This record gives sequence, structure tokens and C-alpha cells, in this order.
Amino acid sequence: MATSEESGVLRGNASAVSFLQRMADAGWIVIAQYMACLLYGQVWGTQNTVVACLAVVAFHMSAEAFGLYRPWRGAPFRQELLRIFGTWAVVVPALLILGFTTKTTASYSRFVTASWFVLAPSLIMAWRSAVRVALHELRRGGFNQRTVAIAGATPLGIQVAQRINSDPSYGMKVVGYYDDRGAGRRAEVAPGSGGFIGGLTQLVADARAGKVDIVYVALPLKAEPRINHLVRRLADSTTSVFVVADFFVFDLMHARWSNLGDLPVVSIFDTPFSGASGSMKRVEDLILGTLLLLTVSIPMLLVALAIKLTSNGPIFFRQKRYGLNGREIRVWKFRTMSVCEDGANVAQARKGDTRVTPLGRILRKTSLDELPQFFNVLSGEMSIVGPRPHAVAHNEEYRSQIHGYMLRHKVKPGITGWAQVNGWRGETDTVEKMERRVEHDLHYINNWNVWWDLQIIFLTVFGRKTGLNAH
Repeated sequence: MATSEESGVLRGNASAVSFLQRMADAGWIVIAQYMACLLYGQVWGTQNTVVACLAVVAFHMSAEAFGLYRPWRGAPFRQELLRIFGTWAVVVPALLILGFTTKTTASYSRFVTASWFVLAPSLIMAWRSAVRVALHELRRGGFNQRTVAIAGATPLGIQVAQRINSDPSYGMKVVGYYDDRGAGRRAEVAPGSGGFIGGLTQLVADARAGKVDIVYVALPLKAEPRINHLVRRLADSTTSVFVVADFFVFDLMHARWSNLGDLPVVSIFDTPFSGASGSMKRVEDLILGTLLLLTVSIPMLLVALAIKLTSNGPIFFRQKRYGLNGREIRVWKFRTMSVCEDGANVAQARKGDTRVTPLGRILRKTSLDELPQFFNVLSGEMSIVGPRPHAVAHNEEYRSQIHGYMLRHKVKPGITGWAQVNGWRGETDTVEKMERRVEHDLHYINNWNVWWDLQIIFLTVFGRKTGLNAH
């Protein structure tokens, strides 16, 4: 078994590790450009040195905003990879804009530059993957481990222990639980979690004796005086202390820590599309929206012509919907009905609905009636992927019946969404059906990432459930 000295090689050198990470990332950016030059037979010149240095500076400035160099112990690796991708996604347009502004783009090979833009993040991700694997093996062997004590034999404390024990790469070992309450009030502790050791006074003594590296305080929010007293006593030790706030008593939506001046606050209901994530989502909508609109422009012209020839009335139909933060927007659609309802009472389309035209039935089944909404995407009112917008009348009906219904509007509505590719579209003749749709929408909001958006777009076109319940 590794001794305390052996297992803590990296323990007190967080700043040194961060510095090495920065140097490694800078090195890979330069190496990536050198490899791109070799690939196309270009001789490295002064202009390459200049742009490489600018890229390194821009990368590190962007990395600070994305929190790339924070400690990643215990965090999912995909989060680190997404931060790398997001950081580099800022660097590329910054360099391009600088090149166009200074009129120096002609000095650089487009093939070399494009290859470099792809190689740099790939090498950084590969390097960090290798480091993760190496640390994982070291920690599995008992090196660079930290001992963890949990204050509070509570369901939340058990969740903390389970999370730590589920992944050896965290490099943490739970020694046990400390709690002042009697056995009848404590949650049952699993045998592999170190068991119950003693009261909170014993925890303070063990922390002062150096037997514990990290303390997770998992007491309920109502125990605030006990938490405050314990934290004050643990201040007389070198133990790292984390309070695991029991916010699970609320229905959280994209909860995250933030600051109000120098006052830390935690969001209970928030949008995932703020800051860099919001910019990334908008860039995704602009690029994919433009490409897709160009792709479907001819089919849209044919659909418009078919509507004009087969039924009386306008080609397009604009209906009031709720957009981001509940603001009213006008959503474009191809007209599929003989009526254009947009008042206080809007009847949902049902199977065999006589209002739907023969052509409209085909358009609704294939979702071709939604294509004009790409104009809403480009204008910034909608996203390609997000909760489907409902008519204002339906929003007012369901917001009073379904808990959390209006949280769907913490993001922009989408042309397609997670609920739709899982078959929860079309008529909602029962509240339960709408609840399932809202459940899928909120799951998407809480777990959003770019790759999931691409998966949903793929399933919209090729998925088997997308056309279900479309009338």
C-alpha cells in the first residue's frame, strides 16, 4: 500500500500542474502547425511563428474564460473535452478576423491553416486523454490518492460515496462517515464505504491529526447551524472542506454556481445557453441553418407551388408562439389547413381532421410544413433543436396544469427536439401526453451539448419515431 508521502506526489503542486498543462497545450498548438507545414511541404517562416504565438495567447485567454485549467479531479472527461473544443472554437474566428482586418491572409496557405485548425485541438485532446489514462492507472495503483470523510450519514452522503467509489480515476478513497445522530436517524451505510466511524468531534480530531485529506459535508440544509459550527472547527486543520448542498429538495434545471458581486449564489432554474455555450449554440444555428436552408430551398419552392395549385389561401401561415423567456414570436409554417387559426382558442390537429388539406396531410406527416422555420432560426427567434413551440392558447392551458411547463421557455424553441424524435409530437389529447413531452424537453435542457443536437437532427431525418402521431 502506498504511504501518505507516496500517494501525495501531486497533492501540493496544483499550481505547478496547471503551469505544465498550459505549457503542454501551447506546445501542441505549435507542433500542430509545424506538422501541417510538413504535410504540405511548406517551409516554416516568420509568419508561422507570429500566428502560432498569437494562437497560443488567444487560446490561453479563451481558456481562462472557459475554466479549462481548473482542477478536473472527479469531473467527467467529456466536460474537459468540450471546454477544449469551445476554447479553440473562439481562437479560430479570432485569428481569421485578425487576418482579414490586417489583410495578411494571403501570406498563409489555406490548406496548411485548415489542417492546423483541425490538428491543434485533436492533439490537445489526445494528450489530455493520455494524461487521464496515466492518472487513472496511477490512482488505481494507490498513488496520488486522497482520503475522504463524509460528515453526515444521509442519503446525500451515500450518493457522494457511491459517486467516488464508482470511478477509481477520481483518486479518492472514502474512509467512512461521521454523524452525531443516533443509529435510528442515520441512513444505512453500505459495507464498502468505510462504515460509521464516530461523531463530528471525532471527525475534527481526525482532520487535525492528518488522517483525512477531504471532508464532504452532506448534512441537510435545515442543519445550517451544525454545518457552520463544524466548518469553523475544521478551519483548525489543513483538510479541504466541501459542502454538498442538498438542493435536490428543489426541481433543479441546469443549476450552477455564480456570483453577485462577491456574493456566491446558486441558480435553481437557469438556461444552459448563457455565455460561451449560448454563443456556441448560436454559431451552430447560423452555420447549420444556412447550409440546411440552401439544401432545402428547391423543395421549399416546389412545396409552395403545390400549395398554391391545390388549395385556396396563402402559402405561408404565421402563428403566435412563445419564444425565449416567454416572449411572443411569430412562427412561419407552410399552410396545411383550410383555416388559419391564431386566436384565443386553437384546436389541435387530430387524426382524420377535416381542416387538413390532402397535401397538408403529407406535409405534416413528413414535417415539410416546418421548413420555413429556418427563417426564424436565422433571425434568432428559434434554434434548429429545442422544445417545439406551442400555440399561445395551448401554453396558457397547460402552464396551470403541468409543474415546470414554462421552464421549456428558458431556451429558444426548436424546429425539432428530443421529444419529437422520441414520438412525443402531434395531438396531446391527455395531460399525461403533454407531461411526457415536457419531461423530454426539460431533460434536453438539463443535458444539452452540441453532439446531442447533431444526433437529434440525424434522428429527425432518419429516426423511426419522428413521424409518429403527426396528423
